[in-house]
Formats: sequence, structure tokens, C-alpha cells
Amino acid sequence: MENRVDRLNLFFERIKLLTFWQRVFAWRSLKNLSYEAYEEFKSLVGEADRISKELDQQSNAIANLKKDKEHLTSNIDIRDKTINEQGKEIALLKQKVDQLGRDISRIEQENVAFKRDESHRQREHENRMAVLKGEIERVGNERNREKDERQNAEIERLQSLKETWANHQDNVVGNIKRICQKHTIEYVENVPFKGKPDTVIKICDEYVVFDAKSPASDNLENFPTYIRTQTESVGKYVKEENVRKDLFLVVPSNTVDVLDQFCYNMADYSVYIVTVDALEPIILSLKKIEDYEFVNQMSPEERENICRVIGKFAHMTKRRIQIDHFFAWEFLDILTKCKADLPREILEKVVEFEKSEKLNPPQERRSKQILTRDLEDDAGRIQKEAEAKAIVFPPSLHRDIGQLPLYEDDESGHR
Repeated sequence: MENRVDRLNLFFERIKLLTFWQRVFAWRSLKNLSYEAYEEFKSLVGEADRISKELDQQSNAIANLKKDKEHLTSNIDIRDKTINEQGKEIALLKQKVDQLGRDISRIEQENVAFKRDESHRQREHENRMAVLKGEIERVGNERNREKDERQNAEIERLQSLKETWANHQDNVVGNIKRICQKHTIEYVENVPFKGKPDTVIKICDEYVVFDAKSPASDNLENFPTYIRTQTESVGKYVKEENVRKDLFLVVPSNTVDVLDQFCYNMADYSVYIVTVDALEPIILSLKKIEDYEFVNQMSPEERENICRVIGKFAHMTKRRIQIDHFFAWEFLDILTKCKADLPREILEKVVEFEKSEKLNPPQERRSKQILTRDLEDDAGRIQKEAEAKAIVFPPSLHRDIGQLPLYEDDESGHR
């Protein structure tokens, strides 16, 4: 490097000291020196460029080093922060590890205690299972016994129905004879016309036919059809002389639910379906006709009133029977549910209270008449009690019983 600079200095010194004669005679050596100086100059320029590039590279390297230093410094800060956070987490984890260690120790103690009591619990479980099994067997036996009792009760009910239906004709005849004897009505043993109706009574010189009809079996599905057929077959009686055009078919009370029609208008005659309980009010209604001296003198309105009263008696009697049967089945269903669903302790307590209860309905005496006035007084007292308790009866219940056509004052002034 110093040799190159010396050559350039030598060339410029000789240029500055160059004389005219030297230019003329020493030009060749000066020219050669200039070539060498130029080469040296180019070499210096190239070296300068290289050094400049190296300086640039060094500057870039220094800048990169500064950036790396800043990045490293930032990473070191982040790492220190992370190390601090990890230190805190490690401390928390150590606390959790300590807590888990304590929990494990506690669980191990509990496990030891559990294993110690396991045999006791196992024995207790076996004892309870044995008790439960016995209770299940007991409940099953009770259910089977109750089922057998219900089946036996149903069988007894059906047998009772069959016996009632088998004795229905004799029951009808016996009731009508009793009613006729009680109210001095003529009972006809031997009818003076063809056919043999079950029961015939004589009112106002007319023969009133009552024919008993009952189911042939415990299946009541065909009973309504049977009744409709019988309404046609009894028409043979009205063709006879002095036979009343109103015929009565007497059916058992427990068959009313399956019947949908209780009055048949057969053009030339009418057939009424009644029960044994309705016989007495119907016969009394027919007997009321004897109060007229001459039947032929009755006006159409009077006859209509009598028919209306008889129909009302029949409807009210059958409706009351329907209601009684409905509530009887509902009460039986409630009793069955009480026996099946109530716990044993409660059921036993219920039976105790049931045994201590007693109902005393009013007693009927043959020598004492049930007066309409007494019924009206009872109805008025019930009405006042209901009004005091803010109970409202429907308007139909406010009618005066004395307004019924069959209720008239007797000689003593009573009804």
C-alpha cells in the first residue's frame, strides 16, 4: 500500500518539477511512470471501493448486532418475566401438591375406615334385603288375596243377580198382592180372558196387566232387544174386553242402566217399563181414578193430568233408581280403592272408625202416615239452613209439594 502511494507521489512530484527539456527528452520515462501511476491509482480506487464495501458490510453487521442485542435484551426480559411467573406457578403447584398429599392421606384414612365398616354394611344390607323380600312377598300375597276376594265378590254378586232374576216373577206377584191388600184393591187370581199374564189387578172395572220380565243370563246386552220384543207380544191382552190400554212390564231394578227407553207408544196401546220399587206409587195413581163417579164423564184435560202424573211418578222412580245404582257402584269402587291403596296402618284406623259409626234413618211405622206437611216443614228448614250457609238450590227444588195433582186434603185437614 505504501509503495503504491510512493509511486503516485513520485509521479506528481516529477510532473510539478518537469522542465521543457525533460518533456522533450525524458517523455518516454515520464509516460511509463504515468502508466504505472495510473495502474496504481486504479488499484487504489478498487481498494477504496472494497474497503468502502467492507465498511458498509461492517456497518450493516453492527446494525444487525445492535438489533440482535435489542432482541436478546427483550427476550431476556420476557424470559425473566416468564421465569417469575413460572416460579409463582411452581409455588402454587407445590401448594396443590401439598394439599393433594393431605387429601390422599385423608382419603386413605377414610378408605381404611370404610373397609373396616364394609362388612357391617354388607350384613345390614343383607338384613334389609331379607326384610324387603318378605315385605314384597307379603304385599304380593295381600294383592292376590284381595284379587281373589274381588273375584269371589263378583261371583257372589252375579249369583245373587241370577237368584234375584230367577225369583223376580214371584217377587212382583208378592209385592202387587201386598199393595192390593194394603190399599183395598182387587187382585185378580183368574182372568176372564185368554192368556196368562203374571199379575192382574182390577181398577174401575178395568183389568190392569203387570207382566214380570227378567234377563235369562248375566249378559244384559240383549235385554233391551228382548224388552222391545215383549212390548209387541203383550199387545194380545188389550184386544180382550175391559183390559186397560196401559200395560206395565216390571223389570229388576239392576237392569235399568242398560235400558234406554221406558215408554213405548204402540198406537193402540202403551207399554211402560217400571221396576218393583215403582209399583206402589203407580198403582195408587191408577186407583186415584176411582175418585171419579163416572169414568166416561172425565174431560180430556183430566185424563191428560192423570197420565201426566203417572208418567211423572214413573220417571222420578226410575231416575231415583238410576241415581241410587250409580252412587252404589261409585261407593263400592271407593271402598275397593281404600282397601287396595291405603297403607295398612291407616286402613286399620279407618276400620276402627267405621265400626264406631252408626246411621239411624227415620223409622217407618205402619200406623203412622207420612204427611206432606211434615215433608214441607223439613224442606223449609233445609232451605233456611242452606240460605244461612249461602247454598243456592236450583229453582226446580223450590216447588211446593202440595201442587202435585195427587196430593189433596183429606177429611182431617191433612195432606
